[in-house]
This record gives sequence, structure tokens and C-alpha cells, in this order.
Amino acid sequence: MITGEKKLKSYLSSFGILSDDQIERFVQLAKVKSLAKGDYFIRQGQICKEICFVISGILRSYHVSSKGNEFTYCFTFPSTLMTAYSSFITQEETLENIQAIAPVEFLLISKAAFEELVNENSEWQAFLKMVAEREYVALERRFFKFQQETGQERYEDLVQQQPDFFHHIPLQYLASYLGITQRHLSRIRAQFQK
Repeated sequence: MITGEKKLKSYLSSFGILSDDQIERFVQLAKVKSLAKGDYFIRQGQICKEICFVISGILRSYHVSSKGNEFTYCFTFPSTLMTAYSSFITQEETLENIQAIAPVEFLLISKAAFEELVNENSEWQAFLKMVAEREYVALERRFFKFQQETGQERYEDLVQQQPDFFHHIPLQYLASYLGITQRHLSRIRAQFQK
């Protein structure tokens, strides 16, 4: 079994920017943490001072409307960096909630420690730029999918992208993420399983 540190090293190496020494320094600064199902990484109104690399489990990011409705807009799966991005950058209160929907293990690094890395080597700036660009592209694709695809097509995409984790997502969160009702999701699942 691949350890969390090896997964993190592989992820950081995949960008082709950082040296082995730089990656090792990041790993040394990271601390292993975990969340039980239902626990929060961050809640609306808090300021995000950490970034994490998910080793196992699933996180859901959601916001609450003025009417009290929850809208799931992101799932974070293993081998992914995750944070409340805008709060992490601006150090202002976040508008999002990030919650474990299955037990989660991750490697955590503080903003202060990460900034130390950035100050030591300019390659970390290039790394941050690449991460931000990837996140922007993913966000743009999701936006266009909502405009161009049906709920069933979005469902099929998610099944293909995350087959190992897909069945661990509760239906109400999945329906919210896909922008459809639970009843519509049940019909789609029934057709898909035929």
C-alpha cells in the first residue's frame, strides 16, 4: 500500500517544477491529521490558515443560501490538494463549509509554513500558479457542463471520473452537486443500472 507521504511526493513531482529536496521539505513540514465522518475541515465564517493533501476519504464543499438550503459544489477525493482557497489567499472569513462525508486522512501544512517555502524558492510560486490554473480550468468546465449537459450526462461523467468513490456519496449531496432533485437522481440511477 502506498503511504500518504509517497502519494504526496508523487503528486508534487507530477508538476515537474519542484526538486526532490523541495518536495522533501514540504513533506517534513506536513502533519498527519484525520477527520471523522461529519467533522469539518472549516466552517463558514472561519479564516482558513491551512492547506491539506487528502490521503483517503471524501470531503464535500458547500455553501448555505439565505433561505438555509445547502448547495454542494465540490467533492475532494484522495491524492488532491484542498483548502478554502479564497480565504486561504485573502485571510478573510470563508463563505464555504468543508465537511468529511467519509473518514478522511490528510497531510496538513500551515499557511505560515507554506509561505516559508515560497520565500525560500521561487519554484513554489510557479507551483501555486499551476495549481490555480488547474482549479480555474476545472471550475470553468463545471460551469459549462451545467449549461450544456443534462443531469444524466453530469451523473455519467462523475461515475466515469470517480468510480471507486462514487458510491460513498450520500444521495442528497450528489443531487445537490449535479443540480437536480433527489427524485430525478433516483430515476437517472435506475436507468443507468439497466
